[in-house]
Amino acid sequence: MNPQLKGVEKLEGTYVFDLAASAKALRLNRFLHGLTVPANRLLFKENLEAAFDRASLSADERRMVRELDWAALIRYGASFFCLEKLGRVKGVSNPEMVAGFRGETLEEFLKTRRVPGAR
Repeated sequence: MNPQLKGVEKLEGTYVFDLAASAKALRLNRFLHGLTVPANRLLFKENLEAAFDRASLSADERRMVRELDWAALIRYGASFFCLEKLGRVKGVSNPEMVAGFRGETLEEFLKTRRVPGAR
């Protein structure tokens, strides 16, 4: 274990992306990163189940993506950078996604930021 990560599990809202998480979510992250390819985006939009089948996603991975369960995806080991690809395809902004990581609505999340008019 990386000594710099000692005790990190005690920090609420911290999700370590290490080799174990990377290996666990490799198939999912490859699928999400693949959304940068126009043909993959088209298949995703037109036939989601076929896109899932092509990537051999598990039932749980499919559920998380289908439901845009951002908190579950990040805990599972999805890379934030790969989740951004999913967000763009689904029309979800980074602030909306981060609010989802925190289990908040966008409005609740923005109240914690220094954004004019958000308080």
